[in-house]
Amino acid sequence: MRVAVAALLLTPAMAIIALGFVAPLIRLAILSFSSPAGPLAAYRELATVDVYRVVLRNTLVLALVVSVASLAIGFALSLALMRLEAGWRAIVFACVVLPLWISVLVRTFSWMLILERNGPLNRFLAALGIVDQPLPLLFAFPGVAIGMVHVLLPYAILPIYAALSRIDPALLRASGGLGASRVTTFRRVLLPLSARGLATAATFTFLLSLGFFVTPALLGGPSDTTISMLIDSFVNERLDWPLAAAASMTLLAMALAVIGLAGRFVPVSALSEVG
Repeated sequence: MRVAVAALLLTPAMAIIALGFVAPLIRLAILSFSSPAGPLAAYRELATVDVYRVVLRNTLVLALVVSVASLAIGFALSLALMRLEAGWRAIVFACVVLPLWISVLVRTFSWMLILERNGPLNRFLAALGIVDQPLPLLFAFPGVAIGMVHVLLPYAILPIYAALSRIDPALLRASGGLGASRVTTFRRVLLPLSARGLATAATFTFLLSLGFFVTPALLGGPSDTTISMLIDSFVNERLDWPLAAAASMTLLAMALAVIGLAGRFVPVSALSEVG
């Protein structure tokens, strides 16, 4: 009886998932094999054309750089949060979460103003004497990486902070009391105990980086094209739906591969522990 009631309760949700997600995904997969040149023509073109291979490489490199930078900054901020008093911690947490309430498009346009050649960042660096000429940050890889790290940083901080907050401070004090240096305590105690949070943060940031569109499209140049931008070009400029579908399925396969790899180190249930 309980199984029947549970099945009835789950039926509306399963129907929505089937009609709103599974069915379009199946349709997209079928479309990727519908090229007039043959079922595998779209995938063959993606694999053999140099430009498309470069775009794939750019997407992976960008996602890796953004993930590493987000993890490094997120870990440092999470450690700082752990050492702050409750009042200051709430203020800093608000600063971390507040950008999530602002449109990514608005934040990206703000970075365009900050990173331009005569923008405040270049003027600040020139005033300090660090640079003689404005740095080419806008419409280049550095600008894309900076903008994406800013957008994805909360997704790195939250799981890392959640992992650090579960570590018993007595373990760190015991390590220091036994004569371990701060570096040794960090390497032998703090880092291993926070590994699950780091892995969860890395998974989130890398997956989100793979499908990013707005920030690379506005802050990047022609050499910073990503797979999502390529799909947009296939649909809106070339009107090549099979090739767009094949690129979409390739992006999906990459995301599933990352999830499968992360699942070997991080239990799926850990991904729900971010909050």
